[in-house]
Amino acid sequence: MSFSQEVKNEILRRKISKPCCNMAAAYAVACFGKYFDDRGVVLQTENEGVAHFAQKLYRRCGVQGTVVSKERPTGPVYEFSVKDPDEVAKMLALFGHTGKEPTLRIRPENFKCQNCMQAFIATAFLCCGTMTDPEKSYNLEFLSTRHYLSQQLEAMLAEHNFHPHRALRKGANTIYIKAADHIEDLLTFMGAGGAAMRIMDQRMYNEMRNKTNRLSNCETANISKSVNAAVQVQLAIEKLQAAGALNTLPETLRHTARLRMQYPDLPLAKLAQKFDPPVSKAGLSHRMKKIQEAAARLDAASEPTEKEATNA
Repeated sequence: MSFSQEVKNEILRRKISKPCCNMAAAYAVACFGKYFDDRGVVLQTENEGVAHFAQKLYRRCGVQGTVVSKERPTGPVYEFSVKDPDEVAKMLALFGHTGKEPTLRIRPENFKCQNCMQAFIATAFLCCGTMTDPEKSYNLEFLSTRHYLSQQLEAMLAEHNFHPHRALRKGANTIYIKAADHIEDLLTFMGAGGAAMRIMDQRMYNEMRNKTNRLSNCETANISKSVNAAVQVQLAIEKLQAAGALNTLPETLRHTARLRMQYPDLPLAKLAQKFDPPVSKAGLSHRMKKIQEAAARLDAASEPTEKEATNA
């Protein structure tokens, strides 16, 4: 089962106790179904529970509808519909529509109490909403072919500070929310608190994983840097030894070279503790640079002059 279906099933389990909220939810089915006009209303969904939920909403409003299953190559589709002329007339009167409106718009008069809009938005999601699995990304969408209805739904969501955005994709108006905290708030608002908690858990996991990866990458980079530096110093020491120049260095640098070759894998901070008395990490780093500079001078001295190179 997809995460989107889990969200819808959780919304379906919530109770709608007030008649006005029940009517607002039924109104959402009309607004965001396949069609709503003087022919009636039709909602098609892959979730059988949503179709029967719509039928229950209308029955409570005194309007009788039917649910049928239609087989498709991708799986069954469940269709809730109100098509009987008498039932259609009762439905249109209930919602205050003629069924002949050139453009369908949401009537604010159908929201009687503070919770009516909550029931309306939750049912709109059941009809046309989708939610991406939070393990992949954060994205909640409402899809509708009706331009003005989408504008009004966007305004409703914005009014409750869910920060929606709207785009036209393949002829469908898409209202989407991508910020995880706003999605969590909207899911809780619609009655899917469990799904909201799952997103919170996933966010915490992602943040912890990203932090761990950053620390690991930083530590790996530091280790790599330390190893490279140690190798460069050892190469410099070997070069000085091969040229018999190591004994020309001051005793502090000769002692440093001996300890570096004796403990080639020790990081600088631990190598500094091998001295008697111990030296600071910064002081030891300075000595290492002096050794490398001595090896560099040796290289420079061994290179042929411009005149010698020309004669050769």
